[in-house]
Amino acid sequence: MRLSLKPSSRMVILVDMNLGNSIRSGTKWLFAGNLGGQLLQFAFGVALARLLVPADFGLLVTVQIFTGFAGFIAGGGTGQALVQAREVEKRDYQVVFTIQLLIGFLIYGFFFIAAPWFADWFGQPLYVDLFRVSAISFLLRPFVNVPGALLQRAMRFKASAIVATATSVISGMVSIILASYGWGVWSLVLGGLLGSLLSAVLLLRVAAWVPRFSMDREIASRLGSYGFKVSLNSIVEYVRSQIPNLVATRLMGTVAVGLYNKAASLNVMPMSIIGSSPYQAVFRALAQTQDNLDQSKYIYLRTMTLVVVYTLPFNVGLAWLAEPFISVVYGDKWLGVVQPLQILVISVLFRCVTNPAGAVLEARNLLTQELRIQLETLALLAIGCLLGYRWGISGIAWASVAGSVYACLRTASVANSRLGVSHIELLRALKPGLILNGLLFASLLLADSFWPADLAKADSAYYLFIMSGIGGLVYTASFLYLPMRETEAEAARWKLWLGLTRA
Repeated sequence: MRLSLKPSSRMVILVDMNLGNSIRSGTKWLFAGNLGGQLLQFAFGVALARLLVPADFGLLVTVQIFTGFAGFIAGGGTGQALVQAREVEKRDYQVVFTIQLLIGFLIYGFFFIAAPWFADWFGQPLYVDLFRVSAISFLLRPFVNVPGALLQRAMRFKASAIVATATSVISGMVSIILASYGWGVWSLVLGGLLGSLLSAVLLLRVAAWVPRFSMDREIASRLGSYGFKVSLNSIVEYVRSQIPNLVATRLMGTVAVGLYNKAASLNVMPMSIIGSSPYQAVFRALAQTQDNLDQSKYIYLRTMTLVVVYTLPFNVGLAWLAEPFISVVYGDKWLGVVQPLQILVISVLFRCVTNPAGAVLEARNLLTQELRIQLETLALLAIGCLLGYRWGISGIAWASVAGSVYACLRTASVANSRLGVSHIELLRALKPGLILNGLLFASLLLADSFWPADLAKADSAYYLFIMSGIGGLVYTASFLYLPMRETEAEAARWKLWLGLTRA
């Protein structure tokens, strides 16, 4: 993905070229890191899915519901506060490291003591050891978070991407080796721990930062004020994202949560690779341009246009090809993923809007409003899941879609109001993606109408290959040659890179 910030001839907003180049460069490396990491994760995930069973993944997901929640407490939002602050000193990093390490020890102690209670509540003795071993990661997080924040503040996304890719390769290979020897869920837990350890070592080296202990009440209060609001928002958002998993694992069992989590993971993969790539760079840019409303508005709308254009086609194709894709790639034991996956895809368009809108709220310190939205969405989702689980994991998927729609409408409303974005401007930003994906869907529908009826789609790798090719060609050609002002500059860059035009 290339995040172009070059305005068209009709634009009256001039974006600082140095800032634009920083965003493009940062986005490029974030995208490269996300792409490499997600492709590796996908490949390792396929291998592990064939070696393990849904219940193994369900066990890990259940543990991660609680350790993930505690992870936001461990960070306290102080890492993001380091990135958002206008100025920071060397001692600020030391104070944040000290605070995070102390909290990490407290959280580890909690899970070590509470592990038997979790095991009793879920009726699974294995959770005692799973919680205690998984909680070791909290002792490693400060060594990852602080140098990571240092690199992000400096917009050294290339270094972060290289570290993330290296750790993904090694941890994934270790998990596969252990799974092949029958380690079950432990192959996932131990592989993840090794990845955290390796990430800490590499980030400390790349950032050239040496951890030191330091406490300062003024620094802790200054960073903690913003960090607390970030952390609180992140906690609520995380709880919201885990409500479906919690309802599934508590009321439907580990197999159900394993299937639902796989559907949700596949659904968010394009967004994680493409849509989320600009977030850190754009957040940093929006934080720098807080006093320039026109720049912030342009960055916001431009980001939204490109996120939809680059992200949505993968989810449209995934929804259409869900059944043959799951059957061919993961095997028939995972076919229960198909229906919830096709439902969850509906939420992607709304997530494409929420992503840059959330960056605006965070960069402009509108975290109180964001927290209110998160709490409202959480309540709506919890009610929906408790009602929807009676219809299986598909009912939970519909509740998740409803939550995404509500979060999008509320978050975008606040961001648009603060930046002075009208409904017409918002629709204009979304228009290219909607047109291109409408053409993609129509082409798949047309091609499917000519597909021989005697061929079983669910078992046909040939169908998967041909339809993917058709969809990819139609979307690429439409993107490059349809006369749309909003994507004209971006298409020109791609045509030049592909050798279709001359400089």
